[in-house]
Amino acid sequence: QVHLVESGGGSVQAGGSLRLSCAASGDVISRYCMAWFRQAPGKEREGVAAIDRVLSANYADSVKGRFTISKDHAKNIVYLQMNSLKPEDTAMYYCAAVSSWACGRGWQGEYEYPTWGQGTQVTVSS
Repeated sequence: QVHLVESGGGSVQAGGSLRLSCAASGDVISRYCMAWFRQAPGKEREGVAAIDRVLSANYADSVKGRFTISKDHAKNIVYLQMNSLKPEDTAMYYCAAVSSWACGRGWQGEYEYPTWGQGTQVTVSS
């Protein structure tokens, strides 16, 4: 069974940066579609970024040019580098995984992912 553990969240001022990490148990990073989602209070969970086994990445329009998803196969960690943070980026951020060679067009659908981490909170103040 795959387990995901997120870390790296915190509080930062607008314009600042944070790097989130998602540590996976077992050798899944190289074989799975890995994604980051976020959920703000009162809002639906939103797909932020995803990366597949060949390092092809997808991004939500709201974060393109500011966020970068990457992974370290040796460490089994997926990262989300977040730059130029805005107050509207404030949310709980979750790592998700699905056993699929490619993330596909439906990568932003939360029901595509059977495995989730517990989340890490990101708060951006103005």
